Amino acid sequence: MGGVSYGLTDFQAIATGAAVLASGGGGSYSDACAVLNELALQGFSGTVQVADYDGATNACVLAIMGSPDAAEGLTLSAIQNSITNTLQVLQAGTGAPIGALIPVEIGPINSLVPLIGAAMAPPGAVYVVDGDGAGRAVPELPQTTFTGNPQLAPCPAALASDASVPANVQSAVLGASTAAQVETLAGGVVGGFGGYSGIAMWPSNAGNGYALSGSYIPGTLAQARALGLQMLEAVSPLSTAAICSAITSLMGRAARPVVTNFYVTSVTQSTSSASLDSGIIRLDNATDPAQSTETHYLYNLNENLIMYSSASMQPDVIAPDSICYYSESTGRGFSNASDDLAQYYDAATGKSTGRAVSVIAVAAAPALYNTPGVVASFAALLRNIGYAGAMPSA
Repeated sequence: MGGVSYGLTDFQAIATGAAVLASGGGGSYSDACAVLNELALQGFSGTVQVADYDGATNACVLAIMGSPDAAEGLTLSAIQNSITNTLQVLQAGTGAPIGALIPVEIGPINSLVPLIGAAMAPPGAVYVVDGDGAGRAVPELPQTTFTGNPQLAPCPAALASDASVPANVQSAVLGASTAAQVETLAGGVVGGFGGYSGIAMWPSNAGNGYALSGSYIPGTLAQARALGLQMLEAVSPLSTAAICSAITSLMGRAARPVVTNFYVTSVTQSTSSASLDSGIIRLDNATDPAQSTETHYLYNLNENLIMYSSASMQPDVIAPDSICYYSESTGRGFSNASDDLAQYYDAATGKSTGRAVSVIAVAAAPALYNTPGVVASFAALLRNIGYAGAMPSA
């Protein structure tokens, strides 16, 4: 199989790189750091094998689904319990023991979930596929490359709560023909669990010819790790331009700064019945909006979907291109989760904390853009938040 061994230092680097690359979603970076600190305190010193998919191992997509704010303060035990419960439900539904896990997306939490899952298994029993389904984080399941292969059915899809006692586990096995239908069904289930859930789906096994092969974007865990290592090893915070250069070099996707060293001056955020956080982030070139000469607005559904400037008729960036956060003040990326935004915006006073924020546009992975239905799915989300204009071309 080949591949590489990743330990705790690599996990931290992956979370750090993913916090930039995830386009504002994929879970809270603050939570990811806390979870990895717990893993260190538990004495974890092992490694996990990370490799390309071999096309011969029972595999599935594994993630935490739902509202980052509902999952605020997510603990290691909550993730571990969600993983255990969800994989047990899926394995019972397929009769196929899982030997490989792949992230659904890039994200501070969702890039780690399969790694933690593999770390929980007996040594060598489970490996992690180096890739994901989007090359960024996405609001919903249909916005992934996994949907592009008719042989890779999304179901059975297993969802389970994070209860530590088996008798208290809430779970569901969903059956549907499309990821969009799973998303609709899962929204109600996740809400019933309290706003977030473990999810395991898109099983890949002998029954479908190990159809995960060719259905994912390869190399993204290694890319997030390499970016994160550059950030963690920097003596002082890297410039926004340096982060853009690193992303372009590592991912082969154009990255450009949209705004550099602006300030978060307003945050409006709410959680929908489908357990998606929707919000509007205002960015100004001064900490006091009254002194600002340039204003931008970011609209998100967990992930950033579109960014407008008050001075332009055209949007700054539109999904599926990524709209990524980075701060030269902290040297880190972050998400739209409230605990991440708190470093940059004081919700109690309604003012910027004075820490500068940059936004980087990263071209969508060609595989994501070219997966049938993905752009249309993003377009539907954008229409729901009021944008009816043209979508970017590949």
